[in-house]
Amino acid sequence: MNANPWPLWEVFVRSKQGLEHKHCGSLHAADARQALHMARDVYTRRQEGVSIWVVPSSAITASAPDEKAALFDPMADKIYRHPTFYELPDEVNHM
Repeated sequence: MNANPWPLWEVFVRSKQGLEHKHCGSLHAADARQALHMARDVYTRRQEGVSIWVVPSSAITASAPDEKAALFDPMADKIYRHPTFYELPDEVNHM
């Protein structure tokens, strides 16, 4: 029998200084609302976060380490994917 019947949730927090959410851990919770409240209590105790995402672990699909070459090596030959060819307006200063 499963020791913890609640699903596993991955927690992402956006800090006051950051523009992106960063993975900070996992927790078990009965539903999304409870996971959000628990994540707030566990991962933002010192008021360092401004936004929290909780995602069921079962909803995340990750690449396998042995597929690294097949997934990422072909990107090097597509130079148009690098932002060196584009001029950004001054208003876009965080990219």
